[in-house]
Amino acid sequence: MLEENLQKIFSEIEKGNNLGEKITLVGAIKTVDAQTVNRAVSAGLKVVAENKVQEFREKDRFISGAEKHFIGHLQTNKVKYIVGNVSLIQSVDSIKLGRAISDECIKKNIRQNILAEINVGGELSKSGFDPLNAESSVKELSELPNISVLGLMTMFPLGASETKIAELCSVMRSLYDKLKNAGLPFQYLSMGMSADYKTAIANGSNMIRIGSGIFGKRNYEVK
Repeated sequence: MLEENLQKIFSEIEKGNNLGEKITLVGAIKTVDAQTVNRAVSAGLKVVAENKVQEFREKDRFISGAEKHFIGHLQTNKVKYIVGNVSLIQSVDSIKLGRAISDECIKKNIRQNILAEINVGGELSKSGFDPLNAESSVKELSELPNISVLGLMTMFPLGASETKIAELCSVMRSLYDKLKNAGLPFQYLSMGMSADYKTAIANGSNMIRIGSGIFGKRNYEVK
């Protein structure tokens, strides 16, 4: 089933997004055991991403052959476990977190790739930069030492209509293009999950984060 799910998604994203850009498929592996993740990697999944620091620390050494990202909320006191151990932190939602990552990079003498998380739906329950002042915030983030801002990430409001998602994608794509044209080394616009990735890639996303669409329904009772 997992292999079939992957092949279905691969065929759907083969032609790229509406702008002809290649789509990067990220497997969201929250609650998925390492053995199953490795099965997905063997079936062609090239990038996997964890949501929780504790889970990352427990599973990381058992997963091989895939590029690793972090996509969950990251507390400043836990950056030391993630910085330098993943190729991309997608969920940098504040200047404070950016500074903590930058400080850790300086300590380790490394450079860390990140995405700036934008709260495009303006939801009080979600973290992320306000889209209204995101341009200046992302530029400020990009000036911190030892980090490279490679693009933007967002999560859409749960249950949003296809029309609403398309509208929010348009806001994100405009911001992405504006910052890229201003000289930032942007490569990734990460938006779209299992329920809405088709709408996202039809409206400018070039990176999607799929969990249940690959691994099936999660059992959140099991660690």
